[in-house]
Amino acid sequence: MKKNIEPCYYGDYLQLDKILGAQKLQSAKYGEPAHEETLFIIVHQVYELWFKQVLHELNTVIDTFNQETVKDQQLTQVVLRLQRVIQIQRLMNDQIAIMETMTPQQFLSFRDYLVPASGFQSIQFKRLEISLGLKREYRIDFDQQSFYNRLNDDDRALLEGLEKKPSLFELVDKWLSRMPLLKTTDFDFWAYYKSAADEMLSDDRNTIATNDTLSDADKRQEMKDWQSTRDNFDALFEHQQYETLREEGKFRLSHEAMLSALFIKQYSEEPIFNLPFQLITALTEIDEQLTIWRYRHAMMVQRMLGTKIGTGGSSGHHYLKKTTESNRIFLDFFNMATFLLPKHALPTLPDPVRKMLGFYLN
Repeated sequence: MKKNIEPCYYGDYLQLDKILGAQKLQSAKYGEPAHEETLFIIVHQVYELWFKQVLHELNTVIDTFNQETVKDQQLTQVVLRLQRVIQIQRLMNDQIAIMETMTPQQFLSFRDYLVPASGFQSIQFKRLEISLGLKREYRIDFDQQSFYNRLNDDDRALLEGLEKKPSLFELVDKWLSRMPLLKTTDFDFWAYYKSAADEMLSDDRNTIATNDTLSDADKRQEMKDWQSTRDNFDALFEHQQYETLREEGKFRLSHEAMLSALFIKQYSEEPIFNLPFQLITALTEIDEQLTIWRYRHAMMVQRMLGTKIGTGGSSGHHYLKKTTESNRIFLDFFNMATFLLPKHALPTLPDPVRKMLGFYLN
């Protein structure tokens, strides 16, 4: 690494003249400046800076997975960068509390000057969503129909181009699908797993049937839920049945990717699966933190506006609350807990298989 020849000055390096001079109050154009508008601007500017950093990390992760093979050394870097994204998300979630130091009336002192600008027009946030895997067909109806109408031509073209590129979800799905499932000449994990799952589900059904504290109506509902779980388990072993449920929106991961991810989670302590397990866990956490951000944002908007419409024309709080549960990306990783068996119910891996999954010297 070469040494610097010219001295580096703190303010010049960070371009503080631009950053600290970038708070232009709309309220000042129409009269007395609203004191809280400075806070509102700075909070959103900081969000955009963090969005830029998150995209910087995600783009390198996407580039890594957009290859035919992903090396172990690369996977280590991927996990570290995703964990950095999670820490940034946690910080962004905490930042909402700073915005909430502003009262509703203080917000109303400048809010109408912002129409029709809104978070809809945060191109970096939409890039983040699309890059993770929340493309147009997976958005709620309002987003599908009117989101792009609120953008200028350049921003619309940028996001529509990004929609055509593979997202992190799609690339991770392909990567998981390429991983060999555990089926050797002397050991078929899925045969053992199906037998153990059948026994567990049978016990669950018997528990419902013999539970005297449940009313007949409660038992019927419990049995209906049990049957739905039974159908999902059955789909793991029948490709066409799985694809049917996938078309209905019950699953989003491909069948092959689901089986690979499930096996990784069942035997996460095996050395060869440690990094893949950390990857799945990190993607789950990113989705969770994004959901928490949406929820806290919705609560903040309700606190500030009640049931008023948003500046961008949405239903405000109601719209944001709907996106909290609907605009999920890695939901399959959450629901995978449905299919996990207790450790004592899993088959003991034969020594040759365990050696194949570990690190050993000849």
